[in-house]
Amino acid sequence: MFFGKKKEPEVAEVLDQPRPSNVEAMKQVHRKSVSNGGLTGASALTVRQSILPITLVTILFFLWGFAYGLLDVLNAKFQNSLNIRAAKAGGLQGAYFGAYLVGPPTWAGWVVRKFGYRWTFIIGLTVYGIGALMFWPSAVYRSFGGFCGSLFIVGSGLSTLETSANPFIATCGPPRLSEVRLELAQSFQAIGSVMAPLLASRVFFKHTEPRDLSSVQWTYLGIAAFVFLLAIVFYFAPIPEVTDADMALQAEQTAGLTGYVDKPLKKQFKLFFGVAAQFCYVGAQVGVASQFIKYSVESAGISDAAGSDRYALGQGLFAIGRFAAAGLMMYMKPRWVLMAFMTGVMIFIAAAMGVEGEGGVAMLCLVLFFESCVFPTIFTLSIRGLGRHTKRGSSWIVAAVSGGALFPSLTGLVADRKSYHIAMCVPLVGFFVAFTFPIYLNTVCAQELDGFRESTIGYHGEDGANDALAREGRSPSLVHEEEGISPNEHVVAY
Repeated sequence: MFFGKKKEPEVAEVLDQPRPSNVEAMKQVHRKSVSNGGLTGASALTVRQSILPITLVTILFFLWGFAYGLLDVLNAKFQNSLNIRAAKAGGLQGAYFGAYLVGPPTWAGWVVRKFGYRWTFIIGLTVYGIGALMFWPSAVYRSFGGFCGSLFIVGSGLSTLETSANPFIATCGPPRLSEVRLELAQSFQAIGSVMAPLLASRVFFKHTEPRDLSSVQWTYLGIAAFVFLLAIVFYFAPIPEVTDADMALQAEQTAGLTGYVDKPLKKQFKLFFGVAAQFCYVGAQVGVASQFIKYSVESAGISDAAGSDRYALGQGLFAIGRFAAAGLMMYMKPRWVLMAFMTGVMIFIAAAMGVEGEGGVAMLCLVLFFESCVFPTIFTLSIRGLGRHTKRGSSWIVAAVSGGALFPSLTGLVADRKSYHIAMCVPLVGFFVAFTFPIYLNTVCAQELDGFRESTIGYHGEDGANDALAREGRSPSLVHEEEGISPNEHVVAY
């Protein structure tokens, strides 16, 4: 199932290599390819050194936030224009998120390990652009199957981008700020999700007949042109490459704080739990989002356009929640923030099932607010301490986004047979499974996660990790002692 039989670099091989500094890493940002088993020094970049590449990649987060926000409005549009039921309309989410099940654990994960982040960005943008172009004939022939196929290609491109962008943001810069960086970057994804439904209701579909889908053609044609241009930009952009070897070295160097011990991938239990939690959480989130407009119509007796406005309000709260969570993480442990936000999700999704009228819509808006930090925080906390398995593990967590292919159809099926209020029980089940993950993190993994928060790698001096290690006076990880490897032989400046 997984491309590439070559395993990740061995720790002993990594420690035998020369150690480039973060200054040397910034001199190599225009290299078009890099070996995943070689050290680049990019895992020890300072905040200042990482600002430009992170800003460029953040544009990608806005891009797929816009695509995701547009998808939920298109769902309601197709239900009306093609006269299909909610369960069938869930096929749009099935096509889009089903692509996440295929790409990240197979070819997209292989590309990011084989060729690095730059080429994964370029390939993902190219596939995304091709999928956007396919919307034109789908709209001309009013083919629901064509739209599903186009969304599958778009999802393939975006899942490829996520396979590289999420771990890149998480690892490009000081490790103690990993959660904050990804939270801020994903905040711009939320802004894209806010803009999409507003533009859809007030620009794209404002003067169209209920059965007119021509605006869809021009919308995605513009998106295609933009992403092809962005692919060219990324070819020339200064993108530092953080390899699995870099992450293996970083994990070893922080072992004195985290208790890190190198383990084979099959024993990375926190990763597996994180994948399951992410699958159920994303499925539940998409289940809520896909039925939000119809829920609002049923609950408050308003029009689809007014429901779209309520959804935009909820997405606005979602964006605000991400910025708020990023701010909280500067002062609070991310595992605590995740626990608090997941508790809020559980409370308000249950309330949304029982409250009618505008009050029910308000409860669902608050669900979106507390959903805000969950995905990026699960991601970063799940890959903490993976070391040489970081890229492969990241691709698995991105593949868990495929949960969005299952839950919307189940939610729509219950809505068709009962009501949209009762249908919220489906997301409730998914949220409950995800809720158990922060409980696990706060009871079992606290020392490991807090150790990364205390690391000064990338915080002091120009030599990054090596300079920080000299001041902190850490000891090598237990695995070296168990294997009889001398710290003086492989590790400098302890």
